[in-house]
Amino acid sequence: MEYSAELLKDLYRAMARIRYCEESLIASILNGDVRCPCHLYSGEEAVAVGICASLNETDYIFGNHRSHGHFLAKGGGMKELVAEIYCKETGCSRGRGGSMHLIDPDVGMMGSAPIVAGIISLALGAALAVSIRKDNRVAVCFFGDGAAGEGVLYESLNFAALKKLPIIFVCENNLYATHMPVRECRVENNIYKIAEPFFIESRVVDGNNVLKVYEAGRKAVDKCRLGEGPVFLELLTYRFRGHVGADDNIHGTHTDIRPKEEIEAWFQKDPIRLFENYLSRNKLVNEEALSEIRREVRNEVEDAHIFARSSPAPDRRELTKYVYR
Repeated sequence: MEYSAELLKDLYRAMARIRYCEESLIASILNGDVRCPCHLYSGEEAVAVGICASLNETDYIFGNHRSHGHFLAKGGGMKELVAEIYCKETGCSRGRGGSMHLIDPDVGMMGSAPIVAGIISLALGAALAVSIRKDNRVAVCFFGDGAAGEGVLYESLNFAALKKLPIIFVCENNLYATHMPVRECRVENNIYKIAEPFFIESRVVDGNNVLKVYEAGRKAVDKCRLGEGPVFLELLTYRFRGHVGADDNIHGTHTDIRPKEEIEAWFQKDPIRLFENYLSRNKLVNEEALSEIRREVRNEVEDAHIFARSSPAPDRRELTKYVYR
């Protein structure tokens, strides 16, 4: 498949925005300026970017506890994201949700929630609404390998298959459900096969190769728009930071539950570095253009932090204003 230089630069820019934004949060997390729990997406950028690049703005996505990347890849504003992480009134959820509750319906980011597999049924409902309205949208739900142990996923697969709903189930398999290795909770690491009994097209994809993710996403989206959904994609990837917070002592004294050798091997599969090498090797986008993108992104990230820090906190008098009782 041939790709335009513009698309390649857009994919690179989208991954760089996520990485620079995520890494910029570390100091603020460690010094206490960011007080809500943050599950960083560094290392998994190719998944969100590849899938969201295959969607239209009006398509729906639903995220999970690790959804900064999903929010940005779908078109959510960086200022609104960072302000929300700082729990400021100018955040995308007006400072009420923090890192794990992100939403921007204007670009199709319908929300994220930290409950394991909690968003799957919500995405299913959105896909059912699309089917009833016949408005040609597609719904995508992003969930981790831990969600493969939750019953709601299997119920949703069955219903989606029965109704041929336009939904893409995207399992981001980073090999660990919090700190539980997938090998200790599955006989085989083949999550994509759980869709087969429901006669749903499913496949496993290298989740650190943004072009392979994009191609898989395009095929899945086209299938759903033709009324031939659902589709199940298992994307193999790896988080570079800890389950929650800046790290799990990966970079200093190694106390992470994950083997040091495993982490180092996955660092060699950095999706951004792999993409840079691909672009350079094939002379598709020159280093000068990539350097300019990185400069623009760094400035955007800096502006987002300035915006967030200078924004007001929510008014204490409105503590229960948006709470359903």
